[in-house]
Amino acid sequence: MIDKRAIISDDAIVGNNVTIGANAVIGENVKLGDNVIIMPNAYLEHCEIGEGTVISPFASIGTAPQDLGYKNEPTKSIIGKNCIIKEYATVNRASGEGNATVVGDKCLLMTSSHVAHNCVLENEVIMANLATIGGHCHIGFGAFLGGMSVFHQNVRIGEMCIISGFSAARMDCLPYVKGEGRPPIPHGINAIGLKRRGVSAETREHLKEALKILKSEKYLITKACDVIEQEIPNDEYVTKFVQFIRESKRGITLRKAENTMC
Repeated sequence: MIDKRAIISDDAIVGNNVTIGANAVIGENVKLGDNVIIMPNAYLEHCEIGEGTVISPFASIGTAPQDLGYKNEPTKSIIGKNCIIKEYATVNRASGEGNATVVGDKCLLMTSSHVAHNCVLENEVIMANLATIGGHCHIGFGAFLGGMSVFHQNVRIGEMCIISGFSAARMDCLPYVKGEGRPPIPHGINAIGLKRRGVSAETREHLKEALKILKSEKYLITKACDVIEQEIPNDEYVTKFVQFIRESKRGITLRKAENTMC
């Protein structure tokens, strides 16, 4: 059902069984997949919305990036399938011709959360109320960002980690851990989240031991990675844990008031 009070651009592509509420604006270069719901007063332009996604009132998708280097070059935002984007959430389109800001499938962006230009959210990411990520951030699969948490541009948030509310990070945040504070220091692994996603007790114990070695004051970070590889049985998740650290360009958050660069 498309409300007669909705404003829809002539070039919009609208799939089957789409709902568009009163006073919603579907601007230029918008593609809506099947079964999408656009609630009243939402604003969309330069974006693709995957099937089954729900956009709440006053959400804003695909608007120009908050980047002084942006010169109105053609870019877009891509929202995956079966996402929920709540009131006043914003997802800016990318800067740099042909680029996109990407939100994966089954993501939940709660009220007033903000996804800046050129960010990538993998599937099943949750951003709680007022969580904010700067440009070019990468958020791993199944990560949870607590309310009012903020992240510097170019930061990576590892998969299946949980960052508590009111945290702030300028460096990368490890996968599979619980992080809290400013910066969000890892305080153990995200055992409950990992268990819910089917990660075995044995693997969870491996990750726990890996984090213990990494936080040990006996080792520099690069040496700790070597020790983890030598002492912990080969494991898919431990391998990705070490790889995340080795690939960090901003450094990783480990301890407060210390240089945590690799």
